[in-house]
Amino acid sequence: MILLGGYALNDKLEIDFGSEETTLKPLPLEDDRDALYALPLSLVPLETKPLRTARMIKNMRLESVVEVFHDDDMGSGQFYITELGHLFEWPETADYPDRSLLMQLSLLPSYDVYSLRMSLRRAGVQINDINDLQLSQAKQEELNRYMTTFTRPLITRIYGGTDVQVDDFEDILRLFKYPDKGKAMESLRLMAEGLGIDVYEVPQFLEDYGDIFLSLSYYRQCLDTIEPLIENFITSMREIKDNWQLKQDRHLMKTCETVEATLNNLTAEISGRFENFDRSTSEMWNDISATRFRKVESLIKNYHVTTGGILCALWVKMDHWQRMFPKKDMGGPIKKAEFIMAEMRQGLDKIKNIEKNAPMLADLEDDD
Repeated sequence: MILLGGYALNDKLEIDFGSEETTLKPLPLEDDRDALYALPLSLVPLETKPLRTARMIKNMRLESVVEVFHDDDMGSGQFYITELGHLFEWPETADYPDRSLLMQLSLLPSYDVYSLRMSLRRAGVQINDINDLQLSQAKQEELNRYMTTFTRPLITRIYGGTDVQVDDFEDILRLFKYPDKGKAMESLRLMAEGLGIDVYEVPQFLEDYGDIFLSLSYYRQCLDTIEPLIENFITSMREIKDNWQLKQDRHLMKTCETVEATLNNLTAEISGRFENFDRSTSEMWNDISATRFRKVESLIKNYHVTTGGILCALWVKMDHWQRMFPKKDMGGPIKKAEFIMAEMRQGLDKIKNIEKNAPMLADLEDDD
C-alpha cells in the first residue's frame, strides 16, 4: 500500500529496500518524540535494517501502519504489517521476531512518550535507548506556561509568596538546591519530613514531580490544540445537517449524529479527568506526604495510556479534516459529507473501546 497525500494509489513506486537508507527519510526523531501518533522504529530492536529508518503511525482510520517515507510533496509511503513479510522475505512463521514486535506495537492506542513508557513496559518490549522516551527540549520549553499551574503551589509553600522569579522547571530545581532564605530552609525541612526523605533528596523528588506534571501539561496542550478543530468540524456538521439534499439521507444523518456525539463525549471525558487531576494535586499540597504524592503520581500514570489513546485518535481525525478543509468555505457540504462517510466514521469503535476499558477514577484516601 503506497499512500500519497493520504490516499492509496495503484501506481507502483520504486523504493530501494536493499540500501542502508531509503531515499526519502522519515521525519526526524526530534519531531516524532513530541507526536501522539508516530513511533520511530529506531527505538526498538528490529533485525530488518531498512525498517530502522521507518516509523509506525496511526492513519486516518486509526490503523497502525509502517511509514517508510514522508515528504511534503510526495506524501506518505505506508504499508500494513501483513505486507512487510513479502517485501522483506520474512519467514512465514507467525513468531518471526520483527513481525511479532511490530504486531505488538500496532496494538498500542497512542505513541506519545508517556503512553509508550507504560505500554512497552507492560508488553515487555525493550527500548534501544530509554532516554529517547522524553519530549524534545523545544517541546519542554514550550510547556513551561502550562507547568505554572503545578509549580506555583510548590513555590508558595516553600517561599511563602509569588515574588520569586521562575521561567522554567530548571529554575525550580535551582531554588530548592540553593535556597537563599532561612524561612525557605525551614519549609524545605518540614516538606522533607512530611515526605519521609532527607532535605538533600528533595531535588530528586522534584524531578519526579516535574516529570509527572510535565506529562499532564503535554496532554493538556494537545487538548487545547484539538478543541478549536473539533468546534470547526462540528460547525461543518451543522451545515451538512441543514443541507436540503443531504438531510434526506438518513444513514448520513445518523452517522453525523454518532460522530458528533462521540467527539463531544470524549472531549468532555478528557476535560473532566483533567479537573480530577487538578483537584487531587491541589489537595496533595494541603498535607504533603510520600504516600499522598505517590497516589497522585499513580493516579495520573494509570491514565497515561487512556488519555494518550483518546487524544491520539482525536488528533489524527481532526488533523486530517483540517488538511482536507483548511478553510470554512472550502469543499462544500457534499464533499465534506463524502469525507465523513468514507474516512471520519472509520475507527470510531477503537476510540470508544479505549474509553470503555479505562480504569475507574478513584478518590484519594489519605492513609497517613
